[in-house]
Amino acid sequence: MTYRASVDKDTCISSGRCVADAPATFRFDGDEIAEAAPHHPGLSDDALLGLARACPSGAIRVHDGAGAEIEAG
Repeated sequence: MTYRASVDKDTCISSGRCVADAPATFRFDGDEIAEAAPHHPGLSDDALLGLARACPSGAIRVHDGAGAEIEAG
């Protein structure tokens, strides 16, 4: 299954960890809040879950192909 990521902009603290760890997948918007890059290259589902787990504020959300949120735990 291919997961996709989104960022809860109200929760993001702009630590930059996701941008540093996966610059093709995450970037900063004009307000320096992280966002998932459009048409980003596919990371493995495990890699995407790992990035979500590593987010210091828990702002990265992972969704399955049907749009249901996956608990990154």
